[in-house]
Amino acid sequence: MALEDAANEIDTAITRKGYHGLSYEATYAGVTSFLRRTYTKDLTGVDLAVTGVPFDCAVTNRPGTRLGPRAIREASALQSPDAPYGWDVNPLEEFNVADYGDVAFDHGRISAFPAALQAHIKGILDAGAASLVLGGDHYITYPILKAYAEKYGPLSLLQFDAHTDTWADDDRDRIDHGTMFYKAVKDGIVVPERSVQVGIRTVNEDTLGVNIIDAPEVHRIGPAAVVDRIKTILGDNPVYVTFDIDALDPAYAPGTGTPVWGGLTSAQAVAMLRGLAGINAVGMDVVEVSPPFDTTGATAIAGAHVATELMCLWAHNQKQRNG
Repeated sequence: MALEDAANEIDTAITRKGYHGLSYEATYAGVTSFLRRTYTKDLTGVDLAVTGVPFDCAVTNRPGTRLGPRAIREASALQSPDAPYGWDVNPLEEFNVADYGDVAFDHGRISAFPAALQAHIKGILDAGAASLVLGGDHYITYPILKAYAEKYGPLSLLQFDAHTDTWADDDRDRIDHGTMFYKAVKDGIVVPERSVQVGIRTVNEDTLGVNIIDAPEVHRIGPAAVVDRIKTILGDNPVYVTFDIDALDPAYAPGTGTPVWGGLTSAQAVAMLRGLAGINAVGMDVVEVSPPFDTTGATAIAGAHVATELMCLWAHNQKQRNG
């Protein structure tokens, strides 16, 4: 694109014709959809729908992740002029990636939220698209998994996190970001022996049979060995990938609700996400970005980069499987 043309670009999230192409407008101006993708509520022909879930009513420590989707979208503007680095696929040119906006729910009726989110994701899947979700606290993955299990059956879960989130909770009415994967395993929608949690560094004696590669193990054996182990466990199962930003050490992602030291570096995270190319990723999310505690914006930037890598992971899988 000529420089004079680029200088006149603005609000490409709502002015772009179609879905393909990078965005050369000023990164500090304009409508901040995810990576400047077209904003739309029409999923006709959309391959991947990016959607926000501004919900943080299930947190056990610091709140603020309801502001995460907006912050991640804003931070992603930094990446919008360039093709994703380190991949053999460019989803921004090769797939119809749209920003579907946020899920609608009544903030005064918290008990109705899970069904609203599950229906929202089901609508995306019924339209023939996959979802990339920007959270929000980590509870949101549970209703999303329910929608995916309706389509794919029991799933493998690939979870990057400081916490297992499998603490026992048999109260079906409780909404908690530390117990939802206990319920998902008990529901039979997650296959524990074909699932992996990476970066764990908090104590939970009962892992429910989920494979754990804790943070010290990642540091000891390195990303490449971790990737090999993950791929062996997952096999070709349909995989839902969830990335809690607190998987990263607080030095890289301070703006989160439950930070734990000794975590992954950003370099380790990107090496693993790129190394996982080829897994059967069918859906993804990045959660727990809390802008009120993100004084430099580093956590939102990390969240935007993770979301971009997840988008590429999904796109690589689609390209390989569909030719």
